[in-house]
Amino acid sequence: QVQLVESGGGLVQPGGSLRLSCAASRNIFRIYTMGWYRQAPGKQRELVASITSGGSTNYADSVKDRFTISRDNAKNTVYLQMNSLKPEDTAVYYCNRARPIATMGDYWGQGTQVTVSS
Repeated sequence: QVQLVESGGGLVQPGGSLRLSCAASRNIFRIYTMGWYRQAPGKQRELVASITSGGSTNYADSVKDRFTISRDNAKNTVYLQMNSLKPEDTAVYYCNRARPIATMGDYWGQGTQVTVSS
């Protein structure tokens, strides 16, 4: 059974930081490259960062050099450190497998809301 539980979102001022966490069930975490997605109001869900089981990372251009993805294989947890946040980072953030990319037909957790506003 797949479980994905995201946490750590909140309201932050522009330029601030947040750290998101995602506890995943072992059956998905151990097999797949994991990623963080986000969905802003009126927009499609997009993959912003991914990390392989070996620790190789990849980022969307919009978050490169500001966000850092990491994983703790012992805890089946993936993290997203977000620095220098901008209002356009406002979205609901989700974690899921990233390779193959997760689709809207797959299981998703509840996500965590990130709001960047002064």
